[in-house]
Amino acid sequence: MEALTQFITAINDIVWGPPMLVAILGTGLYLQLRLKFMPITKIFAGFAMVWRGRKAAPDAPGEITPYAALMTALAATVGTGNIAGVATAIAVGGPGAMFWMWMTALVGMATKYSEVLLAVHYRETDDHGEQIGGPMYAIKNGLGKHWRWLGTAFAIFGGLAGFGIGNMVQSNSIAGALHAAFGINHWVSGIVMAVFTGFVLLGGVKRIGAVAEKLVPFMCIGYIVASLIVLGIYVEQLPAAFALIFESAFNPVAATGGFAGAAVMMAMRYGVARGIFSNEAGLGTAGIAQAAGQTKNAVESGLVGMMGTFIDTIIVCTMTGLVLIVTGVWSSGLKGAALSAAGFDAAFNGYGGQFLAIAIAVFAFTTILGWAYYGEKCWEYLVGTSVEVPYRVVWTIFVLVGAVTQLDFVWLVSDTLNAFMALPNLISLLLLSPVVARLTREYWARRELRLKAA
Repeated sequence: MEALTQFITAINDIVWGPPMLVAILGTGLYLQLRLKFMPITKIFAGFAMVWRGRKAAPDAPGEITPYAALMTALAATVGTGNIAGVATAIAVGGPGAMFWMWMTALVGMATKYSEVLLAVHYRETDDHGEQIGGPMYAIKNGLGKHWRWLGTAFAIFGGLAGFGIGNMVQSNSIAGALHAAFGINHWVSGIVMAVFTGFVLLGGVKRIGAVAEKLVPFMCIGYIVASLIVLGIYVEQLPAAFALIFESAFNPVAATGGFAGAAVMMAMRYGVARGIFSNEAGLGTAGIAQAAGQTKNAVESGLVGMMGTFIDTIIVCTMTGLVLIVTGVWSSGLKGAALSAAGFDAAFNGYGGQFLAIAIAVFAFTTILGWAYYGEKCWEYLVGTSVEVPYRVVWTIFVLVGAVTQLDFVWLVSDTLNAFMALPNLISLLLLSPVVARLTREYWARRELRLKAA
């Protein structure tokens, strides 16, 4: 077992090494240039589209509103990466890692926009009459039969990775956090999570969307408000915190307190890696959720979808990073969730651990629901709709297994599979980028004509 772990670790170091990070960032930058930075210049239009997306267009194909589709995608991305992931990036790479997270998000908005646009543009109707899409369908219908193997590869990697990164790892994080903060037994947490997960999944994407559009805004707003309270208490430290972020992004950070010091390359590497881990731009998963959205226009779905990256990283991750820096705990030598808890403890007089346990529980549970849908659609692509009920039963069982099991090896394997998911998606994005550019150009041209006519 030890030899296998070392082998997988070696592969993981390669697939998540600098070449992969460059490939993901390079693809995003290429798409930004090809789109003439439209995802950045149209941020306000994106927010407006999210607001409009609370109601579907009349007679639009799809199962849930565009807003519910976005919340389902956010359910899968806003999770432990926003809390423990950001903390680890800053603990190892220094405050400058926060800057590189921002850059990753701004570039990643073009990636996410393109993923969602292609997923909706090339989506299909399954045996139940539901709209389905994602990178596998974009590859199949956009690139032709000679590339179908690439779509199959994505579905296999996604279908397997989900049980790790989107299921057992999340339930284990919940059980661990609740045990540490409140002394709740792992078995109790696992059984409760499995019951709730099974209940939601029985209702399919409509129930997942209904739960996500209520729970995701609640958890995001609650976390942001708590973070703003901390920032309000330490408001005098904010200017220095931003100065430290920008300075550390381009200059080595000296050792201080329990912090071992970090080179600029470490800040860049950990900022980019944790940013990608958090918002999943480049993995292609968001398109699977957005393909179920009720819409008649793929560009509008793309605008809604890209806001997920903005919300996840520019807003939620920034809250975590600023809390750690203004409170000064970033250099304490702690890492992960323990570091984030110390940040909130500094303002909440010892209750930071309890608050963070609740936040992790809610964040991670929604991730389980979002990834359940991603995995189901991957297996449906491979096997057909007959897989739905057995898959949901197995998924629910794995929630319980994850809560009570040591998962170091599972985390390692699923992290590697995530990288293998990214490769087919990035290839399809580059090959189909002319389609993305054409549809975008035509949409804004039509919109401009309508405005002139009015």
